[in-house]
Amino acid sequence: MSKIVSASDAVSRIQDGAVVTVSSSSGLGCPDRVLKALGARFDKEGHPRNLTTLHPIAAGDMYGIKGIDHIAKDGLLSRVLAGSYPSGPSSMEMPEIWKMIVEDRLAAYNVPSGIMFDMHRDVAARRPGVLTQVGLETFVDPIREGCAMNARGAAEPIVHRHEMHGETWLHFPNIVPDVAIIRGTTADENGNLSFEHEGAYLGALDQAIAVRNYGGLVIAQVKRVTAAGSMRPHDVHIPSHLVDLIVVDPDQRQTTETVYDPAISGEIMRPWSSFSHASPGIEKVIARRSAMELKAGDSANLGFGISANVPRILLEEGYPQSVTWAIEQGAVGGVPLTGFEFGCASNADAILPSPAQFTYFQGGGFDVSFLSFLEVDRDGNVNVSKLGKKPYLTAGCGGFVDITANARRIVFSGYFEAGAKLEMSPDGIRVAQKGKFTKMVDEVEHVTFAGRRARARGQKAIYVTERCVMRLEDDGLLATEIMPGIDPQADIVEASEGRVQVSGNASRMPVSLLADGPMGLVL
Repeated sequence: MSKIVSASDAVSRIQDGAVVTVSSSSGLGCPDRVLKALGARFDKEGHPRNLTTLHPIAAGDMYGIKGIDHIAKDGLLSRVLAGSYPSGPSSMEMPEIWKMIVEDRLAAYNVPSGIMFDMHRDVAARRPGVLTQVGLETFVDPIREGCAMNARGAAEPIVHRHEMHGETWLHFPNIVPDVAIIRGTTADENGNLSFEHEGAYLGALDQAIAVRNYGGLVIAQVKRVTAAGSMRPHDVHIPSHLVDLIVVDPDQRQTTETVYDPAISGEIMRPWSSFSHASPGIEKVIARRSAMELKAGDSANLGFGISANVPRILLEEGYPQSVTWAIEQGAVGGVPLTGFEFGCASNADAILPSPAQFTYFQGGGFDVSFLSFLEVDRDGNVNVSKLGKKPYLTAGCGGFVDITANARRIVFSGYFEAGAKLEMSPDGIRVAQKGKFTKMVDEVEHVTFAGRRARARGQKAIYVTERCVMRLEDDGLLATEIMPGIDPQADIVEASEGRVQVSGNASRMPVSLLADGPMGLVL
């Protein structure tokens, strides 16, 4: 009997109350046709109802136009656990899933992506749930929010603290998925899946195994079908015995905004000269100072936001291959991409399954991580995961908590104030008009990184802004480098309402950061 079915036929097999795990990232790998069919079935039939959905890295399209918003409907969803959620600019309408979260219409959780993949592996092996120290003293910890994003989530805890052998651990009890919705490029007639046009493997294999080991349903969306027996065994990423149904979408895009780019899937290598450099401006200045923390031969992790510009700085400075980048979707080496292609890389050396990449991250095997911040407090805590008034401005934590748990060095980057008018010249940066509010706060709204815990454990962290570079000391944040043109008292101490002090022997940030051409970076 053929495994190839329509999307509507595939989702007709999903029962009320099912736990559905979806393989996707913010801009790539989303099985969008199947999710759209699932939402359409509910609109027509009122079923399936009361689903729990699991989204280890993200929930589909970055802006919520696709992906999870197809199924963000009252009655269809009752609970959602996601590493990330849709995000976008303040000018856009709030995605439907965020409306459901802030209006407390379902139980919602933001679970670190690596932990979510660990949950699938532990379910598959029938172990008693994830036991980890990732997330201690952050919003993941039950002493804070316990991953809950709203009141309904808080009423149904998914994580607990345990003391064992003199140490504190977090325990995530198993959530067994009944259905997996995954995506590949090609399926043969038996259901073997290859990923040759995909920008990443993500965690589809682990999700399929978790569902198969409990007798559930695995639905695979692909771009095309080939004859049985025509695939090389080495090309099969998910074997046929793990796949029940195949949905073909010939219009399947490589990423949300990319029809197909063979450099993303590693089929060709782009000339290094074909990559654009970081656009001139304040963010480039911040990224340049961040890049100064690199050493030749480093293995470096990269996050979204301003920090995503750091590889472009290295390209401009003539170091296209001096650092090995590793991103959570699985790419190793090459140049991580930005915008709607974030999570992909061109000219990668390898693409690992995301669960394996997160094992590397959680164990702290890399040299340095470049991440962004929304706000920082006196204790060096960082928030990137939640803002109360407009929560969709951030996507949630993603892999941030997994990455920072044991990172040796962390470089956070962001603006000192929100909405300040800044004037930049070759000689310095001047604050022409104060911002709407400082990002240096008494207490961050959401603790995505626990500064004091990291410092006590010997982790090194700096905070790079357009005005200064800060370090966490015993008595709080201390500016140790000042940008030329910045008034230390007015633009740092007073602008932060005294939360940041200036070192008596603070150095001057290099004026070369402001250069029109290459800054002359030496690794």
